[in-house]
Amino acid sequence: MGWCDQMGLSMAVAEWWVERWERQQRRYAIDREERFTVIADVVEYVTLGQRRPLVVDLGCGPGSLAARLAERLPRAEVVGVDMDPLLLELARTHHASAARYVDAEIGADGWTDALALARPLDAAVSTTALHYLPEPVLRRTYAQLAALLRPGGALVNGDHLPQSGTVPAALAAHVGRRRAERLRDGDHEDWESWWTAVAAEPELAEPLAERRRRLSPPAGADGGGADNGLSVSDHTALLRAAGFGHVVPVWQFGDSCVLVAIR
Repeated sequence: MGWCDQMGLSMAVAEWWVERWERQQRRYAIDREERFTVIADVVEYVTLGQRRPLVVDLGCGPGSLAARLAERLPRAEVVGVDMDPLLLELARTHHASAARYVDAEIGADGWTDALALARPLDAAVSTTALHYLPEPVLRRTYAQLAALLRPGGALVNGDHLPQSGTVPAALAAHVGRRRAERLRDGDHEDWESWWTAVAAEPELAEPLAERRRRLSPPAGADGGGADNGLSVSDHTALLRAAGFGHVVPVWQFGDSCVLVAIR
């Protein structure tokens, strides 16, 4: 599952592209910074009293959430996992001290072994990643995470999770879209244009070529890709079936939600 880390990416170039990634992602995530903060609040709460909390960041991308967790919880050990070699290269260069990064596909055979965890997890976190997993894969992944977490540990998922039913889902999505329109300043590039611009960056040519080899057609993050369409209620049912005792949404605006499942 591994891939060569020695691409020679400079810190300045990594910082430039991560900053542009952050701006681009705000186009799709309502109150993105607040959602990160809420996720960190939950992790702080469930790891209170732990000398060195162990946290896995699922679909870590270029390290956006991992870096915020490391700042909030400097004693935590964070493991970021993603299958995108270009985003991992940005994370390993720009946010090198925030986490140990693992190249693996969430839900694939052996992905939990690739994490090389020496002890039970205190928390698993994710933001806008799990809604791309097909339901059977998500069901299996939730069960695997429940097995990795200690009793009292938590899975904290910040994602686009629609309400159940056509009318509630449409209403929540509309409210979210209108808020995004009010907050948007008009100069955020979108998902496609960010990747188009990255293609012209010489220092990212090798990880981009590897990404294209792996992802055909290319997978999306906040701005593209196939959504599994599961509602908050669907996720709740899957989590309870996987062995989580308590499942509760602790923050929501529109269809942007932070869903917490306690082992």
